[in-house]
Amino acid sequence: MNSTPEITKNPKTETKGKKKNSKKSKKKAKDTVKTPEIKEFKYISEGEGSSTLPKKIYKKELDRLQLELVKMQYWVKHTGTRIVIIFEGRDAAGKGGTIKRVTEPLNPRGCRIVALGTPSDHEKTQWYFQRYVAHLPSAGEIVCFDRSWYNRAGVERVMDFCTDTEYHQFMQTCPEFERILTRSGIILLKYWFSVSDEEQERRFQSRIIDPARRWKLSPMDLESRDRWVEYSQAKDLMFAHTNIPEAPWFTVEADDKKRARLNCISHILSKIPYVDITPEPLKLPPRKMPPRDYVRPPINEQFFVPQLY
Repeated sequence: MNSTPEITKNPKTETKGKKKNSKKSKKKAKDTVKTPEIKEFKYISEGEGSSTLPKKIYKKELDRLQLELVKMQYWVKHTGTRIVIIFEGRDAAGKGGTIKRVTEPLNPRGCRIVALGTPSDHEKTQWYFQRYVAHLPSAGEIVCFDRSWYNRAGVERVMDFCTDTEYHQFMQTCPEFERILTRSGIILLKYWFSVSDEEQERRFQSRIIDPARRWKLSPMDLESRDRWVEYSQAKDLMFAHTNIPEAPWFTVEADDKKRARLNCISHILSKIPYVDITPEPLKLPPRKMPPRDYVRPPINEQFFVPQLY
């Protein structure tokens, strides 16, 4: 019988192979250790990774658009125009960040943010639109509603905070109410911030980790997370009944926060027929000398904030 020749192993080759394998295993171990850190770091900041727009371009465009907003406000005040801007959308869609960028360069005496909480027992007995009417703008004012009367078509409908009768009555009344506003001369702009479920989930996870943003998450937000389809159906019905020619809905794609802000501000400016009436710079006269008999009180009689920085 022919015996099978015995294969002898080269000790050096075997040792090298073991070393290579051990190096690979160490490399894999390192990668395994690093992976959780990368994931954890990803969710530290809500804004991180949510935009592909370079920071330099974003800042430049935002500065330009905010300057135009200032010009617009001069025109609004001069002409006595009344503007209402409604910001609606899913939780964590970026409404608040956009409102902040719209209002931060403007004079707060002529631009207000209205973010109403849960109605009181007294307000529940009123005509539904009554508490919103109280916040409508006077001549020369801009009012930004961070959520609005459309709560009834969204959260109240999905969470059963209103009856079917109240809901259907709202759907019939809302278009007429908005026609009254526009006929009275108010410019009414309605924006819906659309965010994907994946991006919304990423922002929710970020808010849980970030203590500075954790206040943005409420039990109601978590409930809405489980009712994605119901909110989508409610939004579709809302659009079908209230997307009127006098006050149409404009959808803002909001997965990219920076682009959403710029696009929304740009669109607002395009819908207001303003012209640049920015006043000429003031000339400062020379300062008057204080009276000779004026003596400032001693510094040690005042309380100062500690200079920690």
